[in-house]
Amino acid sequence: MSGRPMPCSPAEIGRLFLFEKLSPEQLGRLCAEGRVERFEPGPVYAEGEPASCFFVMIEGTVVLFRRVGGDDVEVTRTSQPGVYAGSMQAYVGDRVPQVYNNSMRVTEPTRFFVLPAETFAAVMREWFPMAVHLLEGLFFGSKNTQQAIGQRERLLALGSLSAGLTHELNNPAAAAVRATASLRERVAKMRHKLGVISEGPFSREALAGLIEIQERTAERVAKAPVLSPLEAADREDALTDWLEDHGIQQPWQLAPTFVQAGLDTDWLDQVAAAVDQEILPGAVGWLNYTVETELLMDEIADSTARISHLVDAAKQYSQLDRAPYRVVDVHELLDSTLLMLSAKIGPGIRVVKEYDRTVPDVPGYPAELNQVWTNLVDNAVAAMRDGAGPNGDAPDATGTLTVRTALRHDRLLVEFRDTGPGVPPEIRGRIFDPFFTTKPVGEGTGLGLDISWRIVVDKHHGTLQVDSEPGDTRFQVLLPLTADRTASPSEESA
Repeated sequence: MSGRPMPCSPAEIGRLFLFEKLSPEQLGRLCAEGRVERFEPGPVYAEGEPASCFFVMIEGTVVLFRRVGGDDVEVTRTSQPGVYAGSMQAYVGDRVPQVYNNSMRVTEPTRFFVLPAETFAAVMREWFPMAVHLLEGLFFGSKNTQQAIGQRERLLALGSLSAGLTHELNNPAAAAVRATASLRERVAKMRHKLGVISEGPFSREALAGLIEIQERTAERVAKAPVLSPLEAADREDALTDWLEDHGIQQPWQLAPTFVQAGLDTDWLDQVAAAVDQEILPGAVGWLNYTVETELLMDEIADSTARISHLVDAAKQYSQLDRAPYRVVDVHELLDSTLLMLSAKIGPGIRVVKEYDRTVPDVPGYPAELNQVWTNLVDNAVAAMRDGAGPNGDAPDATGTLTVRTALRHDRLLVEFRDTGPGVPPEIRGRIFDPFFTTKPVGEGTGLGLDISWRIVVDKHHGTLQVDSEPGDTRFQVLLPLTADRTASPSEESA
């Protein structure tokens, strides 16, 4: 939108605080190369458009706002003469994209001194060379520092996740190794027992019956019920008595295994009825090896399945084999993140999932959304740890982390709620600022929430907000349901 040209008075623009120290010759050059324009109420420029002009308000009222999701969020509203906006980074030239970082409109007839971006850049370099060097150093230094520390934070998060994943993988792997060693021992004993049975005075019919019982016992192990501790103890006592009554040696060692396999006295009665009394002890011993090998194979299967599940979760979290931009089920992302962070969360924190499984999939960058979930979960755990006392390790933290999804109007809500001490009101407005942190030196970069903000707001055109009071802090992410408001797949990474 262009305004109505008006005469430019060097004396008038010289009263604006930006120009009050300039010489008459400098003011004359500004009026010669710039212009005064009057804008009626309405838009002046829009966020994302090429930044072609530098605006300094002479009189009127301006409103600056940014697009967040589908909403215009007001950043500044002022009637102070001399306020400026527009192509304020023109002095760095083509080294950064020269676009308007916000939108501006006026709410009443407003006059601006308008300077073309090229002229603004030229006079800055010519009149204030040292200031330009300082500004360039600050601009690029801050940008490089933010990038370097952001990368460092990603590496620290990766190291923490790797340690947690290693811990999670170690338990099932160690269980599988132990079970495999025990299985080898049991199979060797089975071979020995088979040799003893084959040399005994057993008829073909007796051996066939024993093998048939073995098959049915293996099937029963696969369908073993889950018993309460009291039920298991009662069944173990009953089995011990039965084994003693039938002359089976060391019944207290066999009974727990049979209980775990789902066997009871009725089943042993069927075994006793199917074989001769003289071979019953050998038959029970043979069945014990059968049960033990089946249980060990189940343990190996469970352990390897757990390892496979963890590897799948790691792949889901990293998204290494997936397209960077796609439609995703946010619950899969949340589950993989919580699993990857389980060691860091620790046993003292109860994780509650309040998922609305009816919400639709959303378009986005899943690997980067996982980074957002990681940052928010990490902050929640840290808050509950700090609120629990002086202990420094996350496993010492206690509290409840609630992860909730829901449909809120035309957006998907992902909420992380913790029972920590809350965010103090005096810093609530700064927590998304780059490098702001309340953690001790060396423990935080102050970029976790800034990175999360840029991923959610700038890249996905969503919103990230916090609502906090002691014992109830909620970080809420709202994501668009459709791709027309979301960054395109070709958009550069934030």
